[in-house]
Amino acid sequence: MRSSLLFPRIKHAGVIRAPHAPTVAIRDRMTGTCVPPSDSLVEYAAYIGGKRIEALGIPDALDLVREHNAAVRSANEANAGEKSNEKGADKGNAFVWVGLHEPDAPEVEWLAEVFALHPLAVEDAVKAHQRPKVERYDDSLFVVLKTVAYLDHDVLTATSEIIGTGEIMVFVGPDFVVTVRHGRHCPLSDVRERLEDKPKLLNRGPTGVLHAIADHVVDRYLGVADLMQAELEDVEAMVFADVSARDIGRIYNLKREMIEMKRSVMPLQSPLSTLSQRRMIPSEMREYFRDVVDHLARVCEQVESSNELCNSILQAALARSNALANEDMRKISSWVAIMAVPTMIAGIYGMNFEHMPEIKSVFGYPVVIGVMVLACSLLYRGFRRNGWM
Repeated sequence: MRSSLLFPRIKHAGVIRAPHAPTVAIRDRMTGTCVPPSDSLVEYAAYIGGKRIEALGIPDALDLVREHNAAVRSANEANAGEKSNEKGADKGNAFVWVGLHEPDAPEVEWLAEVFALHPLAVEDAVKAHQRPKVERYDDSLFVVLKTVAYLDHDVLTATSEIIGTGEIMVFVGPDFVVTVRHGRHCPLSDVRERLEDKPKLLNRGPTGVLHAIADHVVDRYLGVADLMQAELEDVEAMVFADVSARDIGRIYNLKREMIEMKRSVMPLQSPLSTLSQRRMIPSEMREYFRDVVDHLARVCEQVESSNELCNSILQAALARSNALANEDMRKISSWVAIMAVPTMIAGIYGMNFEHMPEIKSVFGYPVVIGVMVLACSLLYRGFRRNGWM
């Protein structure tokens, strides 16, 4: 198998390479294994006893981890569990963590050979655009988590993208974790650094890493939901202003983004709820996953309430827009009615009939003008009193 020494983008966080590293490359070249692309490999590491251990490559790291776990299990059986019951004792939870970002099929297929991943899960990891789910394949779990991010803009328009989405696929086995991330949002470097700073968390094993990733993703949900809530409140405050009430496009864009977020968050609730009940999850880790489920339930409630608020804002904006249109129509109709009076009088006296009252009178013109002004004034006063003007 091809060692990851051939991957140029590995970040080792202080791990020093062994001087005989080329030997691994020669050994892999002799096996004839196809060299996978290297652009998507972000980082890999072996963790034994909660600490990061130097390894020549991914297969070598996996061998070290499995040898260590086998030795710990043998020692625990020999000591009848005395050592395993000691506080802080090594429980044989050593594992390898490999992180990929938008890999191609050859890379994932190569890792599938190394870690014995199921072909169906590998296919889903390559294609992406999967629904949130938790599936079991033999002695491993395949978890799909949707990621969301709030995209800040200087000026929001009706076509601005507010919610960015992505995916994180997690392969969890007895002694390995493989994360495949799609999208540029929600990187896992912070999660890895936080776990490496706390060996007690790393000593929980692969399920501890899965919990940390799920907790990180759900916390991002909560942050985005809070930002969307604030955005909706701003739009709600402006919806009754004359200018913003007509900007239905921006409100509809918020509605569309809320639907996108709802589509990413809501389907995760059911599979994550059942995750804590699976036999592969240790009993001491189940309460941690239940805590994540509680946070997710809070996010789902907030997303649902924000979606309903967005519906109310959209309906209020439409009603406000119609009310403004009706108000404009009443003003126009009022002025048309006022101007109809002098138009009617001028039209009648413009017919040039010989026998019409006040035609030959000296005061005929001022009397007609006075009648026009009086009638228009009375109409204006009446419309003003009724709120039409």
